[in-house]
Amino acid sequence: MKEHIRWTGECLEILDQTQLPTETIYMKLSTPEETAEAIYNLRIRGAPAIGIAAAYGVFLGIKNLASPTASELELELNRASELLLRTRPTARNLSWALERMKMCFRNHAEEDVLIIKNVLENEAIRIHEEDRDCCQRIGEFGAHLIKDGDTILTHCNAGSLATGGIGTALGVIYTAHDQGKRVRVIVTETRPLLQGARLTTYELKEAGIEVTLICDTMVGRVMRKGWVDLCLVGADRIAANGDTVNKIGTYQVALLAQYHHIPFYVAAPLSSLDLSLEDGSSIPIEERPEEEIVSGLGRRIAPQDIKIYNPSFDITPAELISAIITEKGIIVPPYSLRSSLTSGGN
Repeated sequence: MKEHIRWTGECLEILDQTQLPTETIYMKLSTPEETAEAIYNLRIRGAPAIGIAAAYGVFLGIKNLASPTASELELELNRASELLLRTRPTARNLSWALERMKMCFRNHAEEDVLIIKNVLENEAIRIHEEDRDCCQRIGEFGAHLIKDGDTILTHCNAGSLATGGIGTALGVIYTAHDQGKRVRVIVTETRPLLQGARLTTYELKEAGIEVTLICDTMVGRVMRKGWVDLCLVGADRIAANGDTVNKIGTYQVALLAQYHHIPFYVAAPLSSLDLSLEDGSSIPIEERPEEEIVSGLGRRIAPQDIKIYNPSFDITPAELISAIITEKGIIVPPYSLRSSLTSGGN
């Protein structure tokens, strides 16, 4: 897998995903502002990946302060955190990573400024490394759900481009493939920004896995034809009852899967869980600029002066989810994630 998030010690280097699949361009991010711009404009995307980027972004803010006091470090840390938090409000990993950086600062606030800087840099690196390990374990647990010869339908991109490792949903597929299982993947294009067409097919082709691209509106058709054995997606936030937020269109895929008696699995690290929420009804749903819908194919594709609705995510109710795959194990219904985590999954 190509490394698309790299910490150099001086800056954060990311693969600009807005240029894929035609161009491979790396960007250098040296400030919280540059990091926030990259996250908001989807140059880096995927809940775990933006959490990693945000952690490094916070450190970049304090790294650039010359001879600061501890109180000045804290002010900059809070300023950078607020800036980054506003970029993508739905993804739990973003706020989770920022909370970890703040907690790390509080735990070392009485120490020398150079020590504080060092431990915060190490915390960002640790968040990155932990996600790499989480993806590996998610892949190992989830691969048990895939049989030799299965065809898997996935929506959006939950692969290495969305994480610090091999991916969540795609990580499961990669692991099954590495185990020698013959798998095929059907990928939805994922309107309006085509993450499936541009990114997921790119990853799967690079990995040597057979992939078929379809329009989002073709999901029912391929299921009715009996071409899909299971569905596998990632998640941006999961409530305590199992309600899951993922890329817009995931809900309708889950509904169609239930109607056609096809298992629908979610793969996500525990950092995507928000146990402060009883259900998904209070999860903030990000709305994106209207240009993402009305501008395509190099020109405007809809009339001027019409109303546009462009939510980036939707909520899949827990009752539509066959299992949730985490780095601690596979959690099955009925979902009570607080108690499931205590018992370690199944």
